[in-house]
Amino acid sequence: MLMRTDPFREFDRLAQQVLGANTAGPAVMPMDAYRSGDEFLVHFDLPGIDPETIELDVERNVLNVRAERRSPAPEDAEMLVVERPTGTFTRQLFLGDTLDTDRIDASYDAGVLTLRIPVAEQAKPRRIQITGGGSGRRQISG
Repeated sequence: MLMRTDPFREFDRLAQQVLGANTAGPAVMPMDAYRSGDEFLVHFDLPGIDPETIELDVERNVLNVRAERRSPAPEDAEMLVVERPTGTFTRQLFLGDTLDTDRIDASYDAGVLTLRIPVAEQAKPRRIQITGGGSGRRQISG
């Protein structure tokens, strides 16, 4: 077994017990976002999250994502190493008016939360027909 010498490990363990918090670092929710055709896709890395703890809500054009990761160890266990963050993870996305927030689709697979947000119909490019003039009707891309 490989052991790493860390003179502050005992101090960190004691601080975790006293403060009841994970001192390994802030809880983060990394994401990728991109447009593909007529929808935006957002992928959040949430490994080890129980899907039942994931909450999504949209108010006006603000999307709130909340998830919780609980420690797998029993409460009375003596923790030797704590490097995986636990607790509540939150992220807020400000969505443009061109997105259809009523039709957001969410799925969770292999530790990745995927949101599919369609582009609103009124924001999609469309052709406008022009009438009149000497040559008849023409269509112009709009």
